[in-house]
Amino acid sequence: MRLFQGLRWLVTARRHPSALLLAVQLLGLLLYPAMDQLDWGRALFGAFGIVVLLLAVWVVKRGPALGWVAWCLAMPAVMLSLAAAILGQPVLAAMSQALESLLYFYTAGSLTAYMLEDHEVTRDELFAVGATFTLLAWAFAFAFSVCQILIPGSFLAATETPQRSWMELLYLSFSLLSGVGLSDVVPVLPLARGLVMIAQFAGVMYIALVVSRLIGLSIVRRDREPRR
Repeated sequence: MRLFQGLRWLVTARRHPSALLLAVQLLGLLLYPAMDQLDWGRALFGAFGIVVLLLAVWVVKRGPALGWVAWCLAMPAVMLSLAAAILGQPVLAAMSQALESLLYFYTAGSLTAYMLEDHEVTRDELFAVGATFTLLAWAFAFAFSVCQILIPGSFLAATETPQRSWMELLYLSFSLLSGVGLSDVVPVLPLARGLVMIAQFAGVMYIALVVSRLIGLSIVRRDREPRR
């Protein structure tokens, strides 16, 4: 029975990789605070990041994007991340996070193209809506992290630490993309403010173009269905 359930989960994950990626990223929102409190949390954070990267590469196959481009971004990102953890070089960490940011943007673009090329709303596309949003949130959070590594003091917050933590940057990214704006993290330098404005624009356009289109297709499908 357990074997059958395991196979069923594997088949479901294969059919809906966007759902698996979304679930893992949402799980990360709960795990990241715990990782910050552990002595070996940094290593766990890196391992979890590699899992998300591999899932992102897998999800790229759902869209019309090229899988080899994703691998060309993911593999150097993993190697640079390991090198940064071993050598303790901030520049290597910035390079790794820049590649991760590009990979998440590329994957988000692939999922967006996957959703826009279809004229019917499927269950996998509904999962892709959430996965794309989280990918954009991660992408901008990594971009913010690269910004503050290269230009210290780019972001200020209520805490007295000079650098913002990963959770603070991710919280800022979610706040900007959702249009809520409820974040205590403030960009104070020009490059940081430029990235924040791009994130705000991306969030508005994602809702206006992708989410509204899927809602429209759902309404059209419902109107076409015969009434009983």
